[in-house]
Amino acid sequence: QVQLVESGGGLVQAGGSLRLSCATSGGTFSSYAMGWFRQAPGKERELVAGITRSGGFTYYEDSVKGRFTISRDNAKNTVYLQMNSLRPEDTAVYYCAADLRGYGISRAAGNYEYWGQGTQVTVSS
Repeated sequence: QVQLVESGGGLVQAGGSLRLSCATSGGTFSSYAMGWFRQAPGKERELVAGITRSGGFTYYEDSVKGRFTISRDNAKNTVYLQMNSLRPEDTAVYYCAADLRGYGISRAAGNYEYWGQGTQVTVSS
């Protein structure tokens, strides 16, 4: 059983930064593609950023390009999301997720087998 635990969320003013971390256990982290999703009230869960198992390729949703950076440390079984220049519209619960298929980066939440509990990010204007 793969377990994912997010940390690093909180309240920040617009223009500020946060760094989310997702520590994994119970599996072979280096064989999973990883994604960070977010879900705001009344909206669907969307992929914000994804990274292949080697870290060689990344994906970003258009609204976060140039502001967010996803990275992973396979030695620490951890994936990160550095969020800069935060905006009120970034307010959401952020989830990390593991895609055990091990190839590419999927935007479909249904392709991610394991999920963290979520961490709240609130950006005030």
